[in-house]
Amino acid sequence: MDILIELLKEIDAEDLLKFELENRAFFEEMVPSRGDDYYYPQIFKERHKDLLEEQEQGVSYFYLIKNLEGSILGRINLVDIDKSLKEAHLGYRVGQVNTGKGIANKALKLLIDSLKEKNIKTIIAKTTTNNIASQRVLEKNGFLEFVNGEHEKQDDKLKFLYYSWTINKERSY
Repeated sequence: MDILIELLKEIDAEDLLKFELENRAFFEEMVPSRGDDYYYPQIFKERHKDLLEEQEQGVSYFYLIKNLEGSILGRINLVDIDKSLKEAHLGYRVGQVNTGKGIANKALKLLIDSLKEKNIKTIIAKTTTNNIASQRVLEKNGFLEFVNGEHEKQDDKLKFLYYSWTINKERSY
Protein backbone atom coordinates (compact mmCIF):
# COMPACT_ATOMS: atom_id res chain seq x y z
CA MET A 1 0.00 0.00 0.00
CA ASP A 2 1.31 3.43 -0.93
CA ILE A 3 1.15 5.99 1.86
CA LEU A 4 2.23 9.51 2.64
CA ILE A 5 2.76 11.51 5.79
CA GLU A 6 1.24 14.95 5.93
CA LEU A 7 1.66 17.65 8.56
CA LEU A 8 -1.41 18.12 10.72
CA LYS A 9 -3.73 20.96 9.67
CA GLU A 10 -6.73 22.64 11.24
CA ILE A 11 -9.05 21.05 8.68
CA ASP A 12 -8.04 17.56 9.91
CA ALA A 13 -9.73 17.84 13.33
CA GLU A 14 -13.05 16.16 12.49
CA ASP A 15 -11.54 13.23 10.58
CA LEU A 16 -8.86 12.77 13.22
CA LEU A 17 -11.41 12.62 16.04
CA LYS A 18 -13.36 10.01 14.07
CA PHE A 19 -10.16 7.98 13.61
CA GLU A 20 -9.32 8.20 17.32
CA LEU A 21 -12.85 7.18 18.37
CA GLU A 22 -12.91 4.22 15.98
CA ASN A 23 -9.60 2.95 17.33
CA ARG A 24 -9.83 3.90 21.00
CA ALA A 25 -10.33 0.40 22.43
CA PHE A 26 -7.62 -1.02 20.19
CA PHE A 27 -5.08 1.65 21.17
CA GLU A 28 -5.88 1.29 24.87
CA GLU A 29 -4.94 -2.40 24.72
CA MET A 30 -1.34 -1.32 24.22
CA VAL A 31 -0.92 2.15 25.71
CA PRO A 32 -2.41 4.07 28.64
CA SER A 33 -5.77 5.71 27.95
CA ARG A 34 -5.95 9.36 27.02
CA GLY A 35 -9.04 9.63 29.22
CA ASP A 36 -12.68 10.26 28.34
CA ASP A 37 -12.28 14.04 28.08
CA TYR A 38 -9.93 13.65 25.11
CA TYR A 39 -12.81 12.36 22.98
CA TYR A 40 -15.33 15.15 23.66
CA PRO A 41 -15.55 17.13 20.39
CA GLN A 42 -15.04 20.58 21.91
CA ILE A 43 -12.08 19.48 24.04
CA PHE A 44 -10.61 17.58 21.10
CA LYS A 45 -10.82 20.73 18.92
CA GLU A 46 -9.11 22.80 21.62
CA ARG A 47 -6.31 20.25 21.96
CA HIS A 48 -6.04 20.08 18.18
CA LYS A 49 -5.45 23.86 18.07
CA ASP A 50 -2.83 23.49 20.82
CA LEU A 51 -1.01 20.87 18.73
CA LEU A 52 -1.05 23.18 15.73
CA GLU A 53 0.47 25.97 17.85
CA GLU A 54 3.22 23.61 19.07
CA GLN A 55 3.89 22.63 15.47
CA GLU A 56 4.06 26.28 14.39
CA GLN A 57 6.58 26.97 17.17
CA GLY A 58 8.73 24.03 16.02
CA VAL A 59 8.62 22.18 19.34
CA SER A 60 6.65 19.28 17.82
CA TYR A 61 5.67 17.95 14.40
CA PHE A 62 2.40 16.07 14.05
CA TYR A 63 1.81 14.02 10.94
CA LEU A 64 -1.15 12.05 9.68
CA ILE A 65 -0.41 8.83 7.87
CA LYS A 66 -2.73 8.73 4.87
CA ASN A 67 -3.38 6.54 1.89
CA LEU A 68 -3.24 8.16 -1.55
CA GLU A 69 -6.99 8.80 -1.41
CA GLY A 70 -6.51 10.94 1.70
CA SER A 71 -7.97 8.62 4.36
CA ILE A 72 -6.27 8.65 7.75
CA LEU A 73 -4.52 5.35 8.47
CA GLY A 74 -2.55 6.51 11.50
CA ARG A 75 -0.45 9.18 13.13
CA ILE A 76 3.26 9.72 13.58
CA ASN A 77 4.74 12.54 15.64
CA LEU A 78 7.98 14.09 16.76
CA VAL A 79 7.45 15.84 20.10
CA ASP A 80 9.46 17.47 22.88
CA ILE A 81 12.03 18.64 20.38
CA ASP A 82 15.22 19.84 22.03
CA LYS A 83 16.89 22.04 19.43
CA SER A 84 20.16 22.31 21.34
CA LEU A 85 20.52 18.51 21.53
CA LYS A 86 18.93 18.04 18.08
CA GLU A 87 16.71 15.41 19.70
CA ALA A 88 13.00 14.54 19.50
CA HIS A 89 10.64 11.93 20.89
CA LEU A 90 8.66 9.70 18.55
CA GLY A 91 5.09 8.55 18.82
CA TYR A 92 2.95 6.70 16.29
CA ARG A 93 -0.19 4.67 15.99
CA VAL A 94 -1.91 2.88 13.12
CA GLY A 95 -5.63 2.12 13.10
CA GLN A 96 -6.64 -1.46 13.81
CA VAL A 97 -7.91 -2.28 10.29
CA ASN A 98 -4.55 -1.24 8.85
CA THR A 99 -2.19 -3.11 11.16
CA GLY A 100 0.06 -5.77 9.70
CA LYS A 101 0.37 -3.98 6.35
CA GLY A 102 3.75 -2.34 6.90
CA ILE A 103 2.22 1.12 7.25
CA ALA A 104 4.03 2.11 10.46
CA ASN A 105 7.32 0.92 8.99
CA LYS A 106 6.83 2.94 5.80
CA ALA A 107 5.66 6.01 7.73
CA LEU A 108 8.70 5.90 10.00
CA LYS A 109 11.00 5.63 6.98
CA LEU A 110 9.30 8.69 5.46
CA LEU A 111 9.67 10.57 8.73
CA ILE A 112 13.35 9.70 9.03
CA ASP A 113 13.88 10.84 5.44
CA SER A 114 12.38 14.22 6.36
CA LEU A 115 14.85 14.86 9.20
CA LYS A 116 17.34 16.71 7.01
CA GLU A 117 14.96 19.67 6.93
CA LYS A 118 14.37 19.59 10.69
CA ASN A 119 17.96 19.37 11.98
CA ILE A 120 17.12 16.44 14.26
CA LYS A 121 19.91 13.92 14.82
CA THR A 122 18.46 11.65 17.55
CA ILE A 123 15.00 10.21 18.09
CA ILE A 124 13.85 8.61 21.34
CA ALA A 125 10.91 6.19 21.28
CA LYS A 126 9.12 3.98 23.74
CA THR A 127 6.67 1.16 23.39
CA THR A 128 5.09 -1.28 25.78
CA THR A 129 6.51 -4.74 26.27
CA ASN A 130 3.32 -6.28 24.86
CA ASN A 131 3.50 -4.29 21.60
CA ILE A 132 5.74 -6.61 19.62
CA ALA A 133 4.72 -5.05 16.28
CA SER A 134 5.93 -1.62 17.43
CA GLN A 135 9.20 -3.09 18.65
CA ARG A 136 9.75 -4.64 15.21
CA VAL A 137 8.99 -1.36 13.43
CA LEU A 138 11.55 0.47 15.55
CA GLU A 139 14.21 -2.20 15.14
CA LYS A 140 13.67 -2.42 11.34
CA ASN A 141 14.34 1.30 11.16
CA GLY A 142 17.62 1.16 13.07
CA PHE A 143 16.43 1.99 16.60
CA LEU A 144 18.37 0.40 19.43
CA GLU A 145 16.86 -0.52 22.79
CA PHE A 146 18.22 1.07 25.98
CA VAL A 147 17.35 0.69 29.66
CA ASN A 148 14.97 3.13 31.37
CA GLY A 149 12.03 3.10 33.81
CA GLU A 150 8.51 1.72 33.93
CA HIS A 151 4.96 3.06 34.24
CA GLU A 152 2.06 1.91 36.42
CA LYS A 153 -1.27 1.07 34.80
CA GLN A 154 -4.08 0.48 37.31
CA ASP A 155 -3.13 -2.62 39.33
CA ASP A 156 -0.87 -4.11 36.66
CA LYS A 157 2.62 -3.04 35.80
CA LEU A 158 2.78 -1.72 32.27
CA LYS A 159 6.41 -1.78 31.30
CA PHE A 160 7.91 0.29 28.56
CA LEU A 161 10.85 -0.49 26.35
CA TYR A 162 12.92 2.52 25.32
CA TYR A 163 14.68 2.94 21.99
CA SER A 164 16.88 5.52 20.36
CA TRP A 165 17.91 6.24 16.81
CA THR A 166 20.85 8.41 15.88
CA ILE A 167 21.53 9.62 12.40
CA ASN A 168 24.12 7.50 10.67
CA LYS A 169 27.17 9.57 9.80
CA GLU A 170 27.30 7.78 6.44
CA ARG A 171 23.92 9.20 5.46
CA SER A 172 23.84 12.38 3.43
CA TYR A 173 21.94 14.39 6.07
